[in-house]
Amino acid sequence: MQTHQYDVVIVGAGGAGMRAALEAGQRARTAVITKLYPTRSHTGAAQGGMCAALANVEEDSPEWHTFDTVKGGDFLVDQDAAEIMAKEAIDAVLDLEKMGLPFNRTPDGTIDQRRFGGHTRNHGEAAVRRACYSADRTGHMILQTLYQQCIKHNVDFFSEFYVLDLIFNEVDGERRTAGVVAYDLASGEIHVVRAKSVVFATGGAGKVYKTTSNAHTLTGDGMAIAYRRGVPLEDMEFFQFHPTGLAGLGILLSEAARGEGAILRNCDGERFMERYAPTLKDLAPRDVVARAMANEVREGRGAGPNKDYVLLDLTHLEPAHIDAKLPDITEFARTYLGIEPYTEPVPVFPTAHYAMGGIPTTVETEVLADNERVIPGMFAAGEVACVSVHGANRLGTNSLLDINVFGRRAGIAAAAFAAKAPWVELPESPEADTVALLEGMREREDGERIADIRRALQETMDANAQVFRSEATLKQALADIASLRERYDRASVQDKGRRFNTDLLEAVELGFLLDLAEVIVTGALERKESRGGHFREDYQNRDDVNYMRHTMAYRTENADGGAAVRLDFKPVVVTRYQPMERKF
Repeated sequence: MQTHQYDVVIVGAGGAGMRAALEAGQRARTAVITKLYPTRSHTGAAQGGMCAALANVEEDSPEWHTFDTVKGGDFLVDQDAAEIMAKEAIDAVLDLEKMGLPFNRTPDGTIDQRRFGGHTRNHGEAAVRRACYSADRTGHMILQTLYQQCIKHNVDFFSEFYVLDLIFNEVDGERRTAGVVAYDLASGEIHVVRAKSVVFATGGAGKVYKTTSNAHTLTGDGMAIAYRRGVPLEDMEFFQFHPTGLAGLGILLSEAARGEGAILRNCDGERFMERYAPTLKDLAPRDVVARAMANEVREGRGAGPNKDYVLLDLTHLEPAHIDAKLPDITEFARTYLGIEPYTEPVPVFPTAHYAMGGIPTTVETEVLADNERVIPGMFAAGEVACVSVHGANRLGTNSLLDINVFGRRAGIAAAAFAAKAPWVELPESPEADTVALLEGMREREDGERIADIRRALQETMDANAQVFRSEATLKQALADIASLRERYDRASVQDKGRRFNTDLLEAVELGFLLDLAEVIVTGALERKESRGGHFREDYQNRDDVNYMRHTMAYRTENADGGAAVRLDFKPVVVTRYQPMERKF
């Protein structure tokens, strides 16, 4: 075992992690621990843009951006967080520009902006151009830019190190953060990293579903590690299903396509979104579009031999325009489906995309131990966190904004805490639980294959807890998860080695996914209403009387030594915008 000591440790090297590292690295001795090489992080897959009310192309304001975020999130958004994000969005974009990010430009040289779903002018009057973009590679450009800046400021990186535990210790009866335990993929060695501040920026958990736009590595590690250590998870029942995944694959085609004029059509060639969202049509918020698409298929108007998808039509756009603004996603259609987007519509269907819930934080990114108390020294930002700036449904381009605004805040807050806080002593053998977890799985003989259990989990989540849900389907998912957990307890790994044992780590990740699936389904079963990305067919209306509140899920121990989910609730922060019916 090796030990290290830093003022600030950041777990995850996506946009939020590296934006935090850039700030912390200029103020304190900082390390980033990441399971991937930094420029392979999933932020690089974000395509469409990063929104800010720059008003470079059309009249706009941060107030309208705030309102759209609150309305798009079906009024479950904490409005103080939304106000901060919309206000700081402008500087967040300009900061990236000054670092060298190559945004697309207008003819007069300012940052170009395009339309995106749910972003409007004058409180819903019309769609507005608010998304700043770099073709359809915006996330990739952000990732590269931030990594260069982190290297410039001497941030240390531990690449291909898996953080598997969070270290707490009690100081004067209060739980405080002491560091993390990590596993070096190359050597199989355990590393204990002591820190005054720990920032979780580990991304989402899309691999709990079978059809997902998320990379294989997005297994909810940070959420599950925190949850196992007694940190609650907020609003986990809200999962976003992006409307335009390549049919049958889930690979994402950016909303930027619709922002540039692409149209969704059913098997009859009808532009069906005119029936569901007469004003914004194809650029309605993602939950509205995803349900409309799924409904077209359910009612027999799907396209294809099995009528199980709809069509994204770009054929009316000029090829030169497509090549200039959407080079990557059109190449995806050619590569994965053999479709030529110039002349053929592209088969698409909703794909699991983004977790609106996560580790609860304050607007300063401090992690909450419950509804009121923070955990000293622990911070979180990005998709792993729930500030809650996205509420029940995230607007497109608000994710790249979220990671930059709250990633920056996390880095500043973590460094400020480290500058004043004393060191917390490590408990005796802080690595013991991690070693027991790994060795227990490695030593088990003749068990079931991890891949088979993971596939069964993803299939039941796709079938029972996706775009449409009901009490019957959710109870089925919960029963399946319980059965899969029993199978997991008997599973084994084929690779017993130490070096580059991805088989072992995928087994650990499956444990995380099972924990999070149980939380997602338990929260969805309790929330007897439809709101944002959570649609109950047996409770199709939003219920502000009983459910205008955040769900807080805590892990509890059963008498038989097993674990269960305990639900509590937290009020929504309302500042200016009272709940109203969403119309688009």
